[in-house]
Amino acid sequence: MSDPKYDVLAIGNAIVDIIARTEEDFLLREGLAKSSMRLIDAAEADRLYDHMGPAIEASGGSAGNTAVGVASLGGRAAFIGKVADDVFGKLYRHDMKASGVHFDTAPLSRGAPTARSMILITPDGERTMNTYLGACQALAPADIDARLVEESLVTYLEGYLWDPPEAKDAFRRAARVAHGAGRQVSITLSDAFCVDRYRPEFLGLIRDKTIDILFANDSELRSLYETASFETAVEALRKDCRLAAVTVGAEGALVVTPDGVVKVPATPVDAVVDTTGAGDLFAAGFLFGFARQMPLADAARLGTIAAAEVIGHIGPRPATPLAALAREAGFKI
Repeated sequence: MSDPKYDVLAIGNAIVDIIARTEEDFLLREGLAKSSMRLIDAAEADRLYDHMGPAIEASGGSAGNTAVGVASLGGRAAFIGKVADDVFGKLYRHDMKASGVHFDTAPLSRGAPTARSMILITPDGERTMNTYLGACQALAPADIDARLVEESLVTYLEGYLWDPPEAKDAFRRAARVAHGAGRQVSITLSDAFCVDRYRPEFLGLIRDKTIDILFANDSELRSLYETASFETAVEALRKDCRLAAVTVGAEGALVVTPDGVVKVPATPVDAVVDTTGAGDLFAAGFLFGFARQMPLADAARLGTIAAAEVIGHIGPRPATPLAALAREAGFKI
């Protein structure tokens, strides 16, 4: 097996985030479940956009955020995702390349526009996402560059890919190619509502070892195992998964293997401004550390540093180079 060209290849929905601050009563009036992600059509996207307050636009998408985080740490990152040949698509492509991420998936020339997500941030920093997938749904197995997968140490996939049927097939093709090349496959469960929709399939991917590295937060993990007890869920995960990193908010994260559980404290933050991208950036730090063969606890610590940076400001991607923050924390990268 040759040395990998990329540390991480992230595959996911290429989405432009439209982010606005809001109050709890706005969510109530709109009938929105706080901290959830719902899929909406174009008409609802336009309606909600008209009702939102002042907003900022930023390239996002879970796996895309992770790829940018890896690059910000000095890692070699690539991305596969579908945008349209429109203004938002050009914005997304520019942002990825400007962040140091290899991205050359062919754009959709006809049909749906580039995906967008209206993200509403309440005063406690929690985000409620309303996502129109648009061109994302056109991601297909033909978009999976087998050479790129083979050249990447870890192929990282987002659970949200399980919504569009062709994207699900693309996910499975990428996993087959990666394992065929002796590489690793990782997934993030994305959110508890996503887990509710696809629980049997996600458990199947974990148990049949399609997935080598799992990322989840505490609510996603409890949803996966249909239990109110986090401890019960962790014990079940130990039996099912080779390696998992589970975030637990202000308490930090757990590294879970069949051999045991290691707890890593959170990196302190002055104030939580926006939790958008926290899990994505945690995954970036962990995968960067994993790719550099760091002890798993150190990889998780890097994840908490990256997550702490992104929740300190509006937007899902680093505003400060993560490599500099890691060096300040004593990492030699």
